[in-house]
Amino acid sequence: MRKLAQRTEAVVSLRALEHNINNIKKRLNKDVEIMAVLKGDGYGHGEKGIYPTLKKCGIKRYAVAVWEEGASLRKAGAVEPILLLGDTCDGQLENLIKYNLTPAIFSLDTAEKLNLLAKWNCTVCPVHIKIDTGMSRIGFACDDNSIEVIKKISKMENLKITGAFTHFSRADEEDGKSAHEQFKKFNDMMDRLEKEGVSIPFKHVANSPAILLRPETQLNAVRAGDIVFGLCPIDEDDWAKEDFEQVMRWYTYVVMVKEVPVGTEVGYGGTFVTKRPTKIATVPVGFADGYSRKLSNKGKVIINGKEAPIIGRICMDQFMVDVTDIGEVKRGDTVSLLDDKLSVVWMADLLDSNVDEIVCGISKRVPRIYEY
Repeated sequence: MRKLAQRTEAVVSLRALEHNINNIKKRLNKDVEIMAVLKGDGYGHGEKGIYPTLKKCGIKRYAVAVWEEGASLRKAGAVEPILLLGDTCDGQLENLIKYNLTPAIFSLDTAEKLNLLAKWNCTVCPVHIKIDTGMSRIGFACDDNSIEVIKKISKMENLKITGAFTHFSRADEEDGKSAHEQFKKFNDMMDRLEKEGVSIPFKHVANSPAILLRPETQLNAVRAGDIVFGLCPIDEDDWAKEDFEQVMRWYTYVVMVKEVPVGTEVGYGGTFVTKRPTKIATVPVGFADGYSRKLSNKGKVIINGKEAPIIGRICMDQFMVDVTDIGEVKRGDTVSLLDDKLSVVWMADLLDSNVDEIVCGISKRVPRIYEY
């Protein structure tokens, strides 16, 4: 069992990360690139800590959600193209130029403002055109008006359209009908733009579930997010056959062990009352660390290789578990919060959540430890 040198550790396996990248590569058609999606600080894994391994694996393109994540990646040494998948407010557009970031453009107004800023800075800003094919989030609609707007953007002297993309809303569905329809809409828009004299050299639509289930949607690149980190984006039974490894594990330790009699209330509100003489272990992690309060009285941890149920409410910084049935437990024993057995998928299912919310929710006060 791992021995900790501090209160808690989120251990990121660089070996597993490398394994997952190689697994993705085996699925790609010739000349298709991987665009590693590192939004949410690399899905909670820490983009600065994993960037050297991704670079070593030959990743040449990245995507993040907001300019701050792009700036952080630049400060970590990244020189590759970095696409912003989300919006940048008008007052911060200059940061796109400062950090050489490629924004998703989905309005004429933003394009005009960015073009002017680029002109003032004597540069040309690369942009990707976002097309809304069915997500109903951001992006140009698939209509005549959008064609005319994109044509105007293509003629702006200080912007250069280097790519275009859309986002699947239901690529994980087995029949693939929705993804097929979105893919057709995107390709039709690209064909119409080409006929209007707007040639876009780089296109990407496939996300993690599409990489696994929709190989026909591979264009110049695929956007790999969940599967880079071994996070399940499809049916769990199918996922188990795909040979991806969970990259993050989360540990802490036992602070105190005490024995209490029958009828003892445990935690805030006394939501758990012992029905037998009970041995309780206190753990120094709570919802301020991103360990969900919804795990109160329903989650479990592993101590000395055995499961210990959570009793009482999760506090901000601590919680309690029942160790009556697992033999000798003492201060300093390692506690597994997430590992191979207590997986991210297991926790997401228990909380009626998704895997991304679990890992992105692990707070900054939990140190990320990088190991090969």
